[in-house]
Amino acid sequence: MKSGIVFAFLLACCQLVFAAGSLETSAQHRGQLYRVTHDGKTSYLYGTIHVGRDGFYPLDEVASRALLDSKALVIELDIREDKAFQVALARHARYPDGDTIQNHLTPAALQKTVQALTRAGIPLSSVQHYKPWLIANLLVGAEMEKHGYQRSQAVEFALLAAAQKQDKTVRELESADYQLGLFDSLDAQQQEQYLLENLADLADGDSLKKSQALIEAWSAADRTGIQAAWHNATSGNSISAGFMNRVLLGKRNPEMAASIERIMQQDQVAFVGVGLLHLVGDDGLPQLLRRRGYQVEQLY
Repeated sequence: MKSGIVFAFLLACCQLVFAAGSLETSAQHRGQLYRVTHDGKTSYLYGTIHVGRDGFYPLDEVASRALLDSKALVIELDIREDKAFQVALARHARYPDGDTIQNHLTPAALQKTVQALTRAGIPLSSVQHYKPWLIANLLVGAEMEKHGYQRSQAVEFALLAAAQKQDKTVRELESADYQLGLFDSLDAQQQEQYLLENLADLADGDSLKKSQALIEAWSAADRTGIQAAWHNATSGNSISAGFMNRVLLGKRNPEMAASIERIMQQDQVAFVGVGLLHLVGDDGLPQLLRRRGYQVEQLY
């Protein structure tokens, strides 16, 4: 269940080959990479995606060199730490003992949920203690896995594997409790609507199309495609788009920028890997850091 949960929140170790203490590289750029400098300190901002598949790795030479030259790897969340995640899951994503989702959905919403779970091969009894937002995310993750996209091939695993090989410090920008608490901030009505919107997108294929569009744009370092994926995720009057725009990006980006600023005061060089959409738009991390007086250069 964990892989689906984490994927839907933003989306085995990747096949990395090490030679002479560094990553073997391929020529193709993927995602976006920025160099941030200020007062002799440097950080690299690298846009990640939270799933992957065979053929995505190894990383390109520019990103691999930036990581190799960095003293620390900074990611949103150390996804190897399961204990904290399970504690946060119990706190924010499960109903108290004796309560189930059947008590919180309208009959029509419950019927659609059961039908979607059946199509995904997930018994209602196995997820009935989970809140609507989590079930929505699990179903999105299951759909991606069905089409060959695996959480175990996520970029974060590649970065963590390289950091471990290179004996780097790993820092987190956030915590599992914080991330899951953001979804739990949705009230009961919003959670049901969030679930229904995701069920509709799954039913008509839009969910897969949107995810694939973002993944394909990332895999080709396609600026236009990345911008289009960001616009698609943040536009409109749906609960999902509003939550993405207001909370998952709008609230977190300024907090991440402040954390990156603190990290740059500690580390001479840091490599920061965050979800790709955090780098896009007028209030993306590159623009926020420019407003704070940092020099920001897009390498690709």
